[in-house]
Amino acid sequence: MKIGFLGAGLMGTSMVRRFLLQGHQVRVWNRTPAKAEALRSQGAVPCPTPADAVNGVDRIHLILSDDQAVDETLEPLAGKLSSDSWILDHSTTLPEPTGRRSDRWAARGIGYLHAPVMMSPGNALAGEGFILVSGKQELVSRVLTDLGRMTGKVINLGEAPQVAAVHKLIGNLAFLGQYGLIADIFRLAASAGISPRDALITLQDCNPGASLPALGARVASGEFSPPDFTVAMARKDVRLMQEAAAAAGIALTVTSQVAALQDGALARGEAEWDTAAAFRFPTA
Repeated sequence: MKIGFLGAGLMGTSMVRRFLLQGHQVRVWNRTPAKAEALRSQGAVPCPTPADAVNGVDRIHLILSDDQAVDETLEPLAGKLSSDSWILDHSTTLPEPTGRRSDRWAARGIGYLHAPVMMSPGNALAGEGFILVSGKQELVSRVLTDLGRMTGKVINLGEAPQVAAVHKLIGNLAFLGQYGLIADIFRLAASAGISPRDALITLQDCNPGASLPALGARVASGEFSPPDFTVAMARKDVRLMQEAAAAAGIALTVTSQVAALQDGALARGEAEWDTAAAFRFPTA
């Protein structure tokens, strides 16, 4: 297949390299030309403009920084693509603009699907991780096999073109939010003179991150009685965390937000409910 690839950052570079290893011909463009040029030795054809990169290709793939970058790159191509052109957008973007973008390209008779990725550059090169996709299922069905060759698993999220964008942000929030918790864990440990490395000993043994889906399911269920761990007792433990850190002059950032949610549950008279109640939304 002849592929035009727009965006040669960390992820884009690995995706281009995987396409080349699979025997595809790849024309590549990047805002910083040196990044595209670096792929020449791998067999890619660096191109000076997006229009050059998509000239004569079977499919266009792109992974750019945000909605503005995507539209600034794609819109000038509107009159240059044939009706059998395909655009697969792997960028992390906002849901509403993504939906409008899909509608706009559909009105032009061009197949556009948003297929953001949940993987690292190393995963992309190895064909591991996840690709999310949503949009017209007729279009999705025609590219599922090819998307599967790019990764370990394709998650088809249905007809609404903006849904994959939402789930990509959810996935990144789960990932980055854990870094926020780690920051507070290291701060709490430091208040007692424990090093970051030693603070991980308990986490390695009990692996609390593995319980994230189960915790989410408890919150989503709306069933908070009988409790396993009451809001009142959980709030007491959070208070102890805050006091221990504060004694050493250290503030816990994420923990303070947890406390605020628990205080809201207490104000609603939910002290004896399961602690999961404090984290539901909406609260009514």
